[in-house]
Amino acid sequence: MSTTPQDVLATGKLDLRAALIERIGGYMTAHGIGVAAELGLADLIGTGSRTSRELADATATHEPSLRRLLRMLVAVGIAEEPEPGRFALTGIGSQLRSDSPDSLHKFAKMFCHPIFFTSWQNLRHTVTTGERAFDHVHETGIYDWLARHGETSTLFNEAMSEESRLSAAQLAAGYDFPATGTVVDLGGGDGTLLTAILQARPGLRGIVFDSPSGVAEAPATLGKAGLADRCEVRSGDFFQSVPDDGDLYIIKSVFQDWGDDEARAILRTVRAHIPASATLLIVGTVLPETADTSAPVAYFTDVNMMVTTGGRERTEGEFRALLAETGFTVRSVGVGQAGPLSVVEAVPASAA
Repeated sequence: MSTTPQDVLATGKLDLRAALIERIGGYMTAHGIGVAAELGLADLIGTGSRTSRELADATATHEPSLRRLLRMLVAVGIAEEPEPGRFALTGIGSQLRSDSPDSLHKFAKMFCHPIFFTSWQNLRHTVTTGERAFDHVHETGIYDWLARHGETSTLFNEAMSEESRLSAAQLAAGYDFPATGTVVDLGGGDGTLLTAILQARPGLRGIVFDSPSGVAEAPATLGKAGLADRCEVRSGDFFQSVPDDGDLYIIKSVFQDWGDDEARAILRTVRAHIPASATLLIVGTVLPETADTSAPVAYFTDVNMMVTTGGRERTEGEFRALLAETGFTVRSVGVGQAGPLSVVEAVPASAA
């Protein structure tokens, strides 16, 4: 029996149809936000409001087309139109300002970059073959690609720093760090995480450890925070070795980039080098055992990792299995201990 439009209206299914259509058009929202970030519209609007004509003049764009984009951004909660043709930012949209303390301007530019869009366009290739769509499209892995494209690599590192800033502060406040000792951040990038921790615990020292390109900006970050004398910057490959003189080791938002074989290899390297008395913190998303609607971003990230790096998000059970296989015992799992992220605390099995 066929369903007519009248049946849809009569049975209240119209809202369901609208909800699905909105989700189908999600890529349109992403493209719109990406263009807004590229044009710097949020910086131009600032804390006040600007007309579409003013914004078009400032960005050398076609005013009627720009106005229609701005109205779409109003519809998805990024901006508001207090009077016809004049636009201001919402609380969500203000995060696109580059000078905002909680800015996601670089994050938006990076994840709306064509290298990600083209990979997602080939999602079916990954689902069909299990192979990374990024490699299929670009004929190389994402990190090799970034190494050959310095400007995009810099943007990527800046985007990761923006994403880490808030969760770093939440981790520093949410986890009971010791008063003294040395904290080693494996895959620590520009030092954003350790900066937050060391500022919260004046008696701690730190080591930022990452690849040479990964730690390139760390000295500047630590120097700006006045922490250069309390934190070393070391480079290396955590598949080969890690510093052996720490008391507490942190791996934040790293395992999601890797499949299980690579994750085991990293953990075995860590287990081989850290002191028996040390503690390991894995900070990241812990998925529920059964999927739900509580944290859609976690599932977006999971599939994004599948498409681009071959990595994945994991459940508590999967983390426990990885750690047990590589010589660690889980002490606790603090769900939401770093805002949206959780903290898996483990120790070498012989010290449990």
